[in-house]
Amino acid sequence: MEQRILGKDLKVSAVGLGCMGMSHAYGSPADKDEMCRLISQAVDIGYNFLDTAEIYGTSTDPHDNESLVGKALKPYRNKVIISTKFGIRFDENDKNVNHALIPDSRPEVIRKSVEGSLKRLGTDHIDLYYQHRFDPNVPIEEVAGVMADLIKEGKITHWGLSEATEENIRKANAVCPVTAIQNRYSMMARQYEILFPVLEELRIGFVAFSPLANGFLSGKYNENSSFEKGTDYRSVMPQFKAEAVKKNQKLLELLNSLANTKNATPVQISLAWMMCKKPYIVPIPGTRKLDRLIENAGSAEIKLTQKEVTELDKILAEIEMSEVFGGSKIINK
Repeated sequence: MEQRILGKDLKVSAVGLGCMGMSHAYGSPADKDEMCRLISQAVDIGYNFLDTAEIYGTSTDPHDNESLVGKALKPYRNKVIISTKFGIRFDENDKNVNHALIPDSRPEVIRKSVEGSLKRLGTDHIDLYYQHRFDPNVPIEEVAGVMADLIKEGKITHWGLSEATEENIRKANAVCPVTAIQNRYSMMARQYEILFPVLEELRIGFVAFSPLANGFLSGKYNENSSFEKGTDYRSVMPQFKAEAVKKNQKLLELLNSLANTKNATPVQISLAWMMCKKPYIVPIPGTRKLDRLIENAGSAEIKLTQKEVTELDKILAEIEMSEVFGGSKIINK
């Protein structure tokens, strides 16, 4: 697979692998042996950029995903870039399937988090360490200072911000250069395109999570699709409601039409669209299936011209779409 540069020097595969769904938010955790094999197959295919977080897990195993990723990547550690995240915990008293998030980026909490992640990942350093969400109780400059110290200590080599704003990007970068932001981005969620100028000014990469609108843009779902209650966030996501599926038919038809002209799939068009938009955008779709893993990787080979991207942007701005999941509630405690 072709590679891209995040920030000044972090070379990653053009498509990364989001590992969250193997353990969290998409139903009960998948079989660990199967997922280890899948991650191994991902590396063989050309994925060298894998994403996890300390909170991706279950109530009985809160850090399940980091442990899984660490085990699976042990034979490949010197060939891959591992990103993980710190700075939030779930509100376990929240009755919603997607528990509210409580930010906590106090320096002592970050220190505890990085040690836990290093142990679970079975590594002596983290390649890209994100603040998972901004903590209003801790100045971003203080967080950046801790990141600078961790880089000096060799515990991390690069750092970034997730769901970042321009203000926080600038403040953080002034203390310790930011390598990448990881924000929600897809054809159905384009609000962060406003950040492109500052990312280009500061040479910061954009890692796109939920690049297929949580799988909706695959076109594999309909008004009769059902999801595991209590463990699958899609059960409460607006784009999967029966009325939304009908409302989004024009968008899905557009993707199918473009896919036919490019000898591709709707998934590949969705991912190629953002990769052809900017050279520093790297999507990290997740999957539990080998065929999807191969399909996602193939999107890096689909080329859209800038004219095609511009025309597609105009259509996306006008076409009817439903609301799309925008993330879990954040509470300040």
